[in-house]
Amino acid sequence: MTVAAAGGVVWRSSASGGGEVLVVHRPKYDDWSIPKGKRDPGESDEECALREVAEETGLVCVLGRELSIVSRYIDRKGRPKQVRWWVMSVVSGTFVATDEVDEIRWLSIEEAGRLLSYDRDRDVLDAFASVTR
Repeated sequence: MTVAAAGGVVWRSSASGGGEVLVVHRPKYDDWSIPKGKRDPGESDEECALREVAEETGLVCVLGRELSIVSRYIDRKGRPKQVRWWVMSVVSGTFVATDEVDEIRWLSIEEAGRLLSYDRDRDVLDAFASVTR
């Protein structure tokens, strides 16, 4: 059975007039990723994406367009996983470190691409860049 998940490329305008995206550090895996997570029973993918981003970052966001990319890979438990992605912007909230995410960084797309731990997340950033440039 495929694990359904969703997440968001959270972005904001930077002081230099460009844009920045948010990446999260997960201490359990010691990795850098884009916020995402598994869908709860009865939850839509859109609801899942907003909830997971809020849980991992403390930020309340609104959905923008859905990205055309869908991440498909085998998770750490050996199950097939499929992640749908949306562009998101912040409405409110403040990051507070937790056991799940202990640090966030706002970075340019290029800086985020260098920091991310997984090629599949870089592919998501590429899809995001293609719709925002």
